[in-house]
Amino acid sequence: MEKRCDWCLSNDLYIDYHDKEWGVPLHDDQKLFEFLLLEGVQAGLSWLTVLRKRENYRLAYDNFDPVKIAIYDEAKMQELLQNAGIIRNRLKVAASVNNAKRFLDVQKEFGTFDNYIWSFVDHKPIVNHFKTLADVPTKTALSDKISKDMRKRGFKFVGSTIIYAHMQATGMVNDHLTSCFRHAELTEK
Repeated sequence: MEKRCDWCLSNDLYIDYHDKEWGVPLHDDQKLFEFLLLEGVQAGLSWLTVLRKRENYRLAYDNFDPVKIAIYDEAKMQELLQNAGIIRNRLKVAASVNNAKRFLDVQKEFGTFDNYIWSFVDHKPIVNHFKTLADVPTKTALSDKISKDMRKRGFKFVGSTIIYAHMQATGMVNDHLTSCFRHAELTEK
């Protein structure tokens, strides 16, 4: 049996996410937006809670299309707040619409969101070599810098911890433990 990072072992959904998505360098703008939206709604909750609601989010939020989400009006936001399949938090719903608008602004300025976000790591993943879960940080000086820049651009729910989780999820950093089979697989790419 292959060794995995300790954090994912409690649930099959977690294991599938860990094995197929977490830490894989992601350059598709719509998927980057999906993770940005989901990381934002996770604030104060477990990632497993969000993963369990991911398909509901996909349906409620037009497959994470930032162009469509950017034009959601008050009626659509009220509809989302009534949707038991997602996290019904007024600030998070409003932030998702705001962030779609900011995301489109960044695309306009940089050509793609991918160009913008990956420029912080010189367009290549940072490969860490952590041995235990306790070694893995929840934020870094770099996530502080990205968070500050995104807040300056008007994004909401993009604190340093959320941004570091986004970096991990989208492969900007490889934080798989060195004992995990995915660490070597992703380092070789």
